[in-house]
Amino acid sequence: MPFLPDTPGRIHSVETFGALDGPGIRYVVFFQGCPLRCAYCHNPDTWERNDGNSTTAGKVVENILPYRNFIQSGGVTLSGGEPLLQPAFATAILHLCKEQGFHTAVDTCGAIPLEKCREAAELTDLFLLDIKALDPQECRSLTGTDNRRALELLRWCEEVKKPVWVRHVCVPGITLEPSRLEKLAKFLKGFSCIEKVELLPFHKMGAYKWEALHIPFTLADTPEPTAQEMEMAQGIFRNAGLL
Repeated sequence: MPFLPDTPGRIHSVETFGALDGPGIRYVVFFQGCPLRCAYCHNPDTWERNDGNSTTAGKVVENILPYRNFIQSGGVTLSGGEPLLQPAFATAILHLCKEQGFHTAVDTCGAIPLEKCREAAELTDLFLLDIKALDPQECRSLTGTDNRRALELLRWCEEVKKPVWVRHVCVPGITLEPSRLEKLAKFLKGFSCIEKVELLPFHKMGAYKWEALHIPFTLADTPEPTAQEMEMAQGIFRNAGLL
């Protein structure tokens, strides 16, 4: 692939010392563009595919290299937005990162068909897979689409023994209901590829972005979960051996 470094794409921003997007200290590349419209998204400014900054895979990795000593025990994470919405760009960056010996992770909603991003998936050492909701209709209500493709990606990871960290946002009155959490934990327990589950409390720190973009924030009146509610959720997944 001689033109790999010249593969074009669009990014929103980068984080040079990320500690929340995979193991160790990581360089995180936030891609521009996302096919979902999650009701609790804290970065709606990453949605539109033609916004952000135009660059190439080579330039992205060139900017990573000065941080090698800091991320050598961690790695590089592609996030977003949705990185697999730009499969050729993601593949090129992952390929170049692997050439440099970096551990690679992809934070994804799993909404992109696997046949469109298989090469990128094969170059990924760890998936951070966002499972929005187990029920397809609930997922559609929250995000604008169902969870079929996300679960297909999870099953593929199980088949090829690709490590996965599942992420699940806990929204009071919606995804934080005990019965829904128990059903999700029971389902996820059947996958040996899942190394752990990260339960993320719903927050409204990105509400100002919705206002700036003149998009109604439908969860504005939804309370953030209490410490007791999050402990309840963690207890369910801890009992399932997923925390």
